[in-house]
Amino acid sequence: MISLPVGELEFHVFVSIALFAIGAYGFLCKRSGLIALMCLELMLNGVNLFLMTFSKHHSSPDGASLFLFIVLVAAAEAAIALSIFVILSRRFGSVVLDDYRRLKG
Repeated sequence: MISLPVGELEFHVFVSIALFAIGAYGFLCKRSGLIALMCLELMLNGVNLFLMTFSKHHSSPDGASLFLFIVLVAAAEAAIALSIFVILSRRFGSVVLDDYRRLKG
């Protein structure tokens, strides 16, 4: 049974929380759609690091399977979001999220 030492566990948890917090700040405070997308990916990477840390600590493969699922969903989300941003930038000339308020029906 292999597990992480306590110092490494705390370090990995701190880094994952820091990644998530930086991503949340960028997602909530920045106006560019591309920056928001990158910050969302940063938040997902923080969650992935957290899952893998505790999966390794508890010697369980559950975290690895969730990691794979989150990576697959993030790749699909990035592809769809980037294609939407390309269409919106061609139509409106920018990817600033505040410019899309006029799309409300």
